[in-house]
Amino acid sequence: MHVMTVIGARPQFIKAAPVCFALRDAGIRETLVHTGQHYDEGMSEIFFRELGIPTPNVNLGVGSDSHGKQTAAMLEGIDALLLRERPDIMVVYGDTNSTLAGALAARKLDVPLAHIEAGLRSFNRSMPEETNRVLTDHCSTLLFCPTEQAVAHLAKENITEGVHRVGDTMFDAVRLFTARAEQQSRVLSDLGLAPKAYYLATVHRPYTTDDPERLAATMEAFGRLDRPVVFPAHPRTLSRLRAGNISLAANVKLIDPVGYFDMLVLQKNAWLIVTDSGGVQKEACFVETPCVTIRPETEWTETVVSGWNRLAWGDVDVILAAVAHQQRHVPATRLVAYGDGFAAQKIAGILRRQASARSAVA
Repeated sequence: MHVMTVIGARPQFIKAAPVCFALRDAGIRETLVHTGQHYDEGMSEIFFRELGIPTPNVNLGVGSDSHGKQTAAMLEGIDALLLRERPDIMVVYGDTNSTLAGALAARKLDVPLAHIEAGLRSFNRSMPEETNRVLTDHCSTLLFCPTEQAVAHLAKENITEGVHRVGDTMFDAVRLFTARAEQQSRVLSDLGLAPKAYYLATVHRPYTTDDPERLAATMEAFGRLDRPVVFPAHPRTLSRLRAGNISLAANVKLIDPVGYFDMLVLQKNAWLIVTDSGGVQKEACFVETPCVTIRPETEWTETVVSGWNRLAWGDVDVILAAVAHQQRHVPATRLVAYGDGFAAQKIAGILRRQASARSAVA
């Protein structure tokens, strides 16, 4: 069996690592295609080294551009690869432009498509990620859902065939890599941090970074927190801060993007995490660190229902009130909605059965 996997962004590298290992263990050949959507050292190469993901067979080197131009360039490159490699199935992850490009290329060439992290919905169609999720799900042959809620979302859209609840491969990654991260990372000592003595913050969503007033309000909220705020800055965020001439308070420690191991350690040892990232809000809950998500909604509703995460969409006072609430109401039980940490093995098993069924029909 030959699988072609398309990845292109930091969260996808993390999600793909356990699946790469499971495919290898199952004897499944994988061609790994990196679109180059995230392309610099801090957002790409370091993850391959740390996670032990094989070097991609192909790097399309697309880089940054408008959504239309970026997706078109990816689609052209993936289309050519599919025609050349003729895989048995295409695998895509999540909700990025890389995801959609892979889905469209596979669908148009009648290559079966597997979507890992299917069924997620924020119901906010102004988010490009929501459009990518919906279109990819409706192109897919196999839909690997992380939760029961994701399965239910698909059923409401009349997608019931090929749907499997397997759990979340990001949870697999946390299970696989936390101990190694704690052994190898020196990020706390390098930054002079004590456990539970700092906040961790990430901001990169366009509806936060591209609105100067909202970005300034978010930075003001960080400045009014009662502990140091470690802030790994996404390149887009850094450019918007500079363009808006937005200053940071003395307690906000701006650092470059960090690798997965350092990020895991920072998340686990933070007093609280403030983020607009889908992946970080989940990882926060997985390592049992309270989280505030500065978004009006989340596709990861289980994190909010569990109490580990709280939404805060508004001015400075709204963010600070959410932080105060999360500090006072730390859940007594861990989040269990995202599986048992062995989603990747389930996915590999289903792919093998799918290939066997197709061979029998042929």
